[in-house]
Amino acid sequence: MVVLNKIYTKTGDAGETGLGDGSRVAKHSARVEAYGTVDELNAVVGLARQHTQAEAAIDAQLARIQNDLFDLGADLCRPNMEKDGEAGYPVLRMTEAQVQRLEAEIDAMNAKLEPLRSFILPGGSALAAQLHLCRTVCRRAERLSVALASVESVNVHAATFLNRLSDWFFVAGRIANDNGRADVLWVPGANR
Repeated sequence: MVVLNKIYTKTGDAGETGLGDGSRVAKHSARVEAYGTVDELNAVVGLARQHTQAEAAIDAQLARIQNDLFDLGADLCRPNMEKDGEAGYPVLRMTEAQVQRLEAEIDAMNAKLEPLRSFILPGGSALAAQLHLCRTVCRRAERLSVALASVESVNVHAATFLNRLSDWFFVAGRIANDNGRADVLWVPGANR
């Protein structure tokens, strides 16, 4: 259980922060950039949920996603996966089941949509616009996680989860646009 009775500790005043294993790194390290962007994504998802009043199913899915994003942050903030067994407690890592749940939800939503015949512009309903913002922040978190994985060990399911999640946001954005009927289509060269 987490107990936070004091919010400021002053331990980060010199530009370092603690990781999940207790080690200290610079606040601008690749690992902190990756899980910090996952935290940003979670905040953006919270904003999207402010527009789900007519979409109870999407709101419930977004609530699960927010919890999964905390799991992902816990995973990314703990380096040295090889030492998980030495932790003295179960280390939280992303699982294939979390990825598979996203895939099942994407498939269920996509079954309600007509195939795309054009790229779509982010927008339409307020919820759709927020979900597209979630998608772009998710893609950045994915890029940062993949960059981290090129220099340090990262759970393979972490980057895979982010990749599927960005697809989830795209499809959910179409659902929020009247099942794609209110999508804003890109018209190539329209303003030349």
